[in-house]
Amino acid sequence: MVIRWNAVRTGVLVGCLAGTLVSYAVASGQSASGQSGDGDQTKVLSYIAHGWDTLSRSMSDCKSVADIKVTTSPVLYLPAGMAVPPAVAAMEQQCQVDVRHLPRAIHHIDEVEPTELPVSGLLYLPNRYVVPGGRFNEMYGWDSYFILLGLVHDGRTDLARGMVENFFFEIENYGAILNANRTYFFTRSQPPFLTSMIRQVFEHPDAGMDADKEWLAKAYGFAQRDYALWTSPEHRAGTTGLARYYDLGTGPVPEMADDSSYYPDVIRWLESHPGEHADYLVESTAEPTAAQAAELARTSCNLAESRVCAHAIVDGHRLSAAYYKSDRAMRESGFDTSFRFGPFSGSTADYAPVCLNSLLYKYEMDMAEFAKILGKDADVKLWQRRAAMRRDAIDRYLWDPAEGVYMDYDFVTGKPSSYHFVTTFYPLWAGAASTEQAASVHRHLDLFEQPGGLAMSDFNSGVQWDLPFGWAPTTWLAVAGMDRYGYHEDAVRIAHKFSKTVLDNFDHDGTIREKYNVVDGSANVKVAAGYKSNVVGFGWTNAVYLELQDVIHGGVK
Repeated sequence: MVIRWNAVRTGVLVGCLAGTLVSYAVASGQSASGQSGDGDQTKVLSYIAHGWDTLSRSMSDCKSVADIKVTTSPVLYLPAGMAVPPAVAAMEQQCQVDVRHLPRAIHHIDEVEPTELPVSGLLYLPNRYVVPGGRFNEMYGWDSYFILLGLVHDGRTDLARGMVENFFFEIENYGAILNANRTYFFTRSQPPFLTSMIRQVFEHPDAGMDADKEWLAKAYGFAQRDYALWTSPEHRAGTTGLARYYDLGTGPVPEMADDSSYYPDVIRWLESHPGEHADYLVESTAEPTAAQAAELARTSCNLAESRVCAHAIVDGHRLSAAYYKSDRAMRESGFDTSFRFGPFSGSTADYAPVCLNSLLYKYEMDMAEFAKILGKDADVKLWQRRAAMRRDAIDRYLWDPAEGVYMDYDFVTGKPSSYHFVTTFYPLWAGAASTEQAASVHRHLDLFEQPGGLAMSDFNSGVQWDLPFGWAPTTWLAVAGMDRYGYHEDAVRIAHKFSKTVLDNFDHDGTIREKYNVVDGSANVKVAAGYKSNVVGFGWTNAVYLELQDVIHGGVK
């Protein structure tokens, strides 16, 4: 079975998948009576279908401007010089939102710094979009790819296309695809899935319609601009020919204002582990003089500019400027937080990661395909050459023949990481692995496989992107990657495990969550530091659940 990207629709799934899950339970030695029946499957699919609307936001919706991550009153920013749309004018009155314009036109990321604006706010987007849920009440970069899978699966192609065109709007008016459409994200992006989103829309036109080559030509131009960000000097991983995550801002991130304990928790952990990256800490008094504060702005963060910075002190210690730089880079990766790049990923900016470079390889191959469709023969060769060069660099720096898996590479020390992370499956999803490399990665599946699905790592650090937690997006990429290289039974088994975890917890409390404890199969997560809640929604889990059902249905003999 090869995964069908034009997936079976929800109506078909309701009739057949409950029996499939029961069959798997019996084959696994589990009691069929412990599995969900037709009614339960109907309920979860209905929850997901309705979720696309309950999680939708627009510039005419008062819910859109809410942001619990900061303490300021709602503000909506329009691009400089843009006329106020009638819907926004109406919302200004109905929602008591302050509508403002950005101070100038933006052509590249970081041309307007968040600190320039007197108050943070939501950035205008022209089309409706789906948010993840909970505190994540904006359109996110990499979440949106997985959400699009679900939208296309459920026939909501109009909403999917509108979201992709929102990203075009961001590139045109805010300089890049941002982490999300808030002004405090002006300094970073998120993992590059734009070409994958373009493919979802282009390859799934509305019923009775042909693929829109004119739209693809427009999309191609925006994708070129997005790609330029990831190959800019700031995002280069030294001389490796690979890319890294990098945020152009400094100091702690303002969106952590609603979690005043995070950075102090990091400091406390480092103080209790003095042999672990003492360079992440700097000494400081609780009330520094003006001269000391000026020095801290260089070695740590600017106390006058950031309330989060001012509060991030424990027992005479603050976090270093280098730590904050990598903390920001970690957030561009989407994996906030893990111990993958040092404690709390405090060295992220020093690494060429497997995930990012696999995504860029696929990006380059997608662009070659788009160029071929558009008749751009010279561009086809250019993109193929770029992809070949990246694949060579991946093999040289990220493939670890001794470990038999892909490992991140510290280009500062010139050494591969020893940290096992589930992103080792990304090259399979992207098609960057050889047959032999894929077989080797597959043999190491047991590093991550747990009763409830795939864990992020094999190390329990106490933070949310490590063992024992499993997440929908990485589960999908691993499942799709294994299936691509012919490991269908394992893809189906992992799909079953994670689906059962989601469904069992849905049966328990009627919700779908952002992450799960895949060791005990629960949604009751206990996180030592970082985001300590388990948000209900949840956009990408809803979408991946649907995709996994297609794998299960197509893969069961």
